[in-house]
Amino acid sequence: MTCIGFLSVAPVVEESMAPYVADAVAALDDFDVEYETTPMGTIIEADDSGELFAAAHAAHEAVGAQSDRVETFLKIDDKRGVDQRAGEKVDRVEDELGRAARSGGEGGD
Repeated sequence: MTCIGFLSVAPVVEESMAPYVADAVAALDDFDVEYETTPMGTIIEADDSGELFAAAHAAHEAVGAQSDRVETFLKIDDKRGVDQRAGEKVDRVEDELGRAARSGGEGGD
């Protein structure tokens, strides 16, 4: 089984959120998850939802330790009985497109 999540954790602050987001991402290293950070959030993969929830909670708390207010968004795709990694889902879309699933150059601009 593979549980894939999309996590966005951000403090409600006026300054740059990068240091806070870095703390949230670093907190994921304490869990048995794979992750990839994007400009809009972090994709997390775990073998079960319990590990994914625990990792997301740790990321939320890592930001909350430095801020009075934290907003967290978590979306989960828990395909029970199927082992499909996030990269495989993108590969299938790219197979259908016949090309990479991004426009422009390397950065997707």
